[in-house]
Amino acid sequence: MNGKKQPVSVLVVIYTADLEVLLLERADHPGYWQSVTGSREGVESLRDTAIREVREETGLDANQYEFTHWQLQNTYEIYSHWRHRYPEGITQNTEHVFGLQLPGRQQIQLSPREHLSYQWLHWQDSAQKVFSPSNREAILQLTQRVIRKMS
Repeated sequence: MNGKKQPVSVLVVIYTADLEVLLLERADHPGYWQSVTGSREGVESLRDTAIREVREETGLDANQYEFTHWQLQNTYEIYSHWRHRYPEGITQNTEHVFGLQLPGRQQIQLSPREHLSYQWLHWQDSAQKVFSPSNREAILQLTQRVIRKMS
């Protein structure tokens, strides 16, 4: 891929048992809030990509908590201002959604290269704050997923 990103990525919604969601503010676009995201590198599995991205962006070890692949994928058009990161002619990305449930808020160690700050918000507030429609949809599904898991 000549140092370019693969058009395969993960979205990891990190949330607490009380349905507070962790949001990260992008360093390259202040004011843009999101969950953990990142592209697959090499031939790593989607699960390994998600675990790596959580560690790089938050300092958390996803293996220590309830970590699940939601069996949900989104295909979307890559924002034009980010297309230079991908091989020429690539305009679509396929994103695979994961959830990471923590028992409560955790201290986060941000990667300053990627994020300026973080905050924990109630799931409804976080859904309103994220810039990505697929991130918003994943957060809005959170209550259904937690209720389904409890039954």
